[in-house]
Amino acid sequence: MLPTPTKFALVSGTSEGSSKLNAFDHALLNAGVGNCNLLKVSSILPPGAKLVADLNIPAGSLVPIAYGSLCLDSPGELIAAAVGVGIGDPESYGVIMEYSGRASKDEAEVQIKRMVEEAFAKRGLALSQILVRAVEHKVENTGCAFAAVALWY
Repeated sequence: MLPTPTKFALVSGTSEGSSKLNAFDHALLNAGVGNCNLLKVSSILPPGAKLVADLNIPAGSLVPIAYGSLCLDSPGELIAAAVGVGIGDPESYGVIMEYSGRASKDEAEVQIKRMVEEAFAKRGLALSQILVRAVEHKVENTGCAFAAVALWY
């Protein structure tokens, strides 16, 4: 069993590539998590986890991460990805939401805030803060937008 993460960072990146997978890989590199093995997790921020500006993660590490991404090969299309972290009682857990779609960065930010608010309301938790990270990308040939909450120890 993995230990419970104690740190988290919001990261994002966009890129082009020769294929959707290459565009995704390049966006991960742009976001700073491209040399890690990502373990996609659902949407709970561990109690007591602290926001950090930078995660120094050794290459090849297994990294729990909640992310939204969209890779398209439709030139001219505007795509976006966003993550939101809802924080309430400091002794309790938080909620992470992910979004990706054919949208602008501003539209993605509005959507992700709504998602976090709904998640807190459904759980009956008081929401005190929402952290958001969003990016947009205009596809040239094959592009990707990626936003994530990386968790670390």
